[in-house]
Formats: sequence, C-alpha cells, structure tokens
Amino acid sequence: MGNKTNNSQHLHPKNIHQSDYHFSELIEIYPALKEFVFVNKYGTETINFADPKAVKALNTALLFKYYNISFWDFPDDNLCPPIPGRVDYVHHLADLLKESGMNENIKIIDVGTGANCIYPLLGNAVYGWKYLGTDIDKKSLDRAEKIIKKNEFSEAIQLKQQKDVSQIFKEILNEGDKFSATMCNPPFYGSQEEAMQANARKLEGLGNEAKARNFSGKQQELWYKGGEKAFIHTYLYESSMFKKQCFWYTTLVSKKENVESMYNSLYKLGAIEIKTIPMYQGNKVTRVVAWTFLTKEEQRDWNV
Repeated sequence: MGNKTNNSQHLHPKNIHQSDYHFSELIEIYPALKEFVFVNKYGTETINFADPKAVKALNTALLFKYYNISFWDFPDDNLCPPIPGRVDYVHHLADLLKESGMNENIKIIDVGTGANCIYPLLGNAVYGWKYLGTDIDKKSLDRAEKIIKKNEFSEAIQLKQQKDVSQIFKEILNEGDKFSATMCNPPFYGSQEEAMQANARKLEGLGNEAKARNFSGKQQELWYKGGEKAFIHTYLYESSMFKKQCFWYTTLVSKKENVESMYNSLYKLGAIEIKTIPMYQGNKVTRVVAWTFLTKEEQRDWNV
C-alpha cells in the first residue's frame, strides 16, 4: 500500500484511483518503479513526488496496470500528467456527453495533446472514443505518434499539427466536421519565470526545497503570452467560428477568477448553454467549463 497526493474522496465515482496506491502490484507490472519507492517516517510506502522521474515511473505503472497501455515514453523535459486527475476530466466529459444523448460514435478533439498524448490514451482506453490530437510542436506530435503506433491505436487516434501558434481551430476544423466535444488543458502561466516560481512554491509545499529547481514542462505546455486567460479567450473566440462542427467545447480552468469573464464572453459570442463542472485534484480545486452553440433543436437532431 502507499499514499497519494490527490484528495480521493472528491474524485469522480467512476475513477478507479480512489484508494491508496498498491505499490507491490504496480512494481510487478512496471519493475522500473521499484527504485523510486521507499517507506516514509509514517511507515507508508511512497515516492518522492518532487522527483519528476519518480512521478513519471508511477504514472507509467498506472497506465500499464489499469489502461492496457504497453508503451508510454517521452523526454523528461515534457510535462508528466498525473493519471488520476487526467482521467477525472475524461469521466466528467463522459457524463456530459451521456446527458446530451451521445453514447456511441464519440469523436473528441484534444487541443494541445502534447508528447504524452494522455487524454486520447485514457479516453480511448476507458470509453473507446476516437480522437484528433492537435499541437503546435512537431517534436511532441512525433513522440505522441510513436506512443500511438506502439500501442496499435492508429485507427482510433489521429494527430494534426497546428502550424500557426496564434490559432487553435483554424486549419484544424473544416466545415463538414462533426465532433462530439473538445478537451483542453491550457497553459496556466504567462511566462517561464512565473511558471518556475509556481513550481518552486509547489515543491517547497511537498517538503523538498532542495528539489525546487527540478523543473519539468516545455514552453507550450506551461506558459502562453497573457497566461491562461489569454489562451482561453482565443479558444472561446475561435470556437464561435465553428459553431456547428462541435457539440460541446470544453476546457480545464485552473483560475476561478477566469470563469466569470468566460461566461460574459461566451454569451456575447452566442453560446446557448454553458456549464461549470468542479473537479478536485489534491488540495487544488479546478473545473471544466463546457459550452455549446447548438440550439435545443440542433442538439436533439445531432444524433439522428
């Protein structure tokens, strides 16, 4: 048994990571995890969550054990996503789609899929969804493509590069496209300096000041000029240019103060319905904001 950092009682009811990690079982399926596991002063098996390599090994083991993944590798300077939190977004999105009458032929766009390709892997593993993953970074897409091919997911997961860093859906969505939803984990910070300061604070909170310089995550994963708010408002605006191509547009929003301005902008852009879905990840409260431009009649006709 072992500890975990997420506040498991708040995870989605379908999230299988509700209890402590069973490190012996995880090591059995992914032996490379063993070197990072130790017993802390409370007599509990754990890892050093301030060590990116340990975190990567743990999350790889979770993917191998619970999600039928056999290969998952990317450079250490890319962000390593925590699986329990990422799959929570997938489960909440599944609820939203079900409420909207979408139970089959689900197609999702993952905006900023990254080198780890995590949302397509999880969404396909748990619900059999098909994905189009987009990213501005060609090297990240090449890494993601390798993961897809090694796991034989090429029919379910396609990738496409967004070649214009100022755009999100232009040149990605076409007039005849029909996607069930989008997913996005936007860059939180406005600059590298802001990202590194936040990372240092987080590591000190984990009780490991010596590791405060241990920094994982590439530019497009962590920061964007103007920060989360600027990125999201570009996302909102471009979604309004493709009102009929996607049923639900969704994004994670880490900063609560950004939600009100999103609602104001979306109503001005013609959104018919907006929802905020709270999610709890560790001591951090985040949320998914979802919106649609489809009228009630268009929503009813979507699956016909």
